[in-house]
Amino acid sequence: MKTGLFIATLLVVCSVASLMGQRGAGAGPPNPAIGNAQAIAEGDALYHKTCTACHGANGGGGEIGPAMVLGDRVDLGRSDSQTFNVIKNGMPGTVMKPQGLPDSDIWKLVAYIHALRGTAIDNPLPGDVALGEAVFWGKGQCGTCHMLAGKGGLMAPDLSNIAGTRKSSTIVDALTKEKHKVYGSGGAHLRNLPTMDDYLPVHVTLGDGKIVDGVLLNEDGYSLQMIDTDQQIRSFDRSKLRKVVVEPKSLMPTDYDKRLTPAEFKDLMAFLTRQGTIPPPAPAGRGGGAQQEQ
Repeated sequence: MKTGLFIATLLVVCSVASLMGQRGAGAGPPNPAIGNAQAIAEGDALYHKTCTACHGANGGGGEIGPAMVLGDRVDLGRSDSQTFNVIKNGMPGTVMKPQGLPDSDIWKLVAYIHALRGTAIDNPLPGDVALGEAVFWGKGQCGTCHMLAGKGGLMAPDLSNIAGTRKSSTIVDALTKEKHKVYGSGGAHLRNLPTMDDYLPVHVTLGDGKIVDGVLLNEDGYSLQMIDTDQQIRSFDRSKLRKVVVEPKSLMPTDYDKRLTPAEFKDLMAFLTRQGTIPPPAPAGRGGGAQQEQ
């Protein structure tokens, strides 16, 4: 009786250990390709050759495999080692089979998936950071409207943690696409990007006819708050205003890839994708790997 119980217990323990090994439980070895732009680029090519048919372009999900970029940036589900083991060993009982790739290629694939899931601070873009900072405060005139580390303007979002909350692609989009919008850091992959709808230009005509220009902060049926061109926060009683005109298009230029030389734009992106801090790990039990594995 005791022998049978011992054998049954041993079988359960072995089964759990095997499953944990397949799913890559535990911290595992560090990914040698993380932060390596060349390795991530090669991982991108490997992904589109090996994974797109099931998991969709850019990890957005396909008809066969689930999306790889759902959830918050700090709630990635699988660790890099778990992702490595799933690619290497497959997942029993599913269509996910071992891919037969050398470990070095698997780590590149994992680095690319990590980049899809993470924010810019995880995988900053290449370039000369010092020259990019000079472009930010100089030719790019970004600091005229944006604040960074306590310095700069108030008429646009603070960029002090831009790389800790945004993907590199959305930072590039904000400077190069007229229509863009930042969605959850898990990454919604949209074919058509809606127009930004915050920090819109506003022109307020006061009771005496004077016009105050700036950007809109908040408004309702009774009041309006804005930042004027002198970087001052203003609040108005709407009943005392003659006219309020809000422009549908942001003041933010979206042709920086043309205003700057290719080298200047590259360096600016290298600077911006390093402005921020890496968020702390998700609390235990929030979106753990076993919960999200399918």
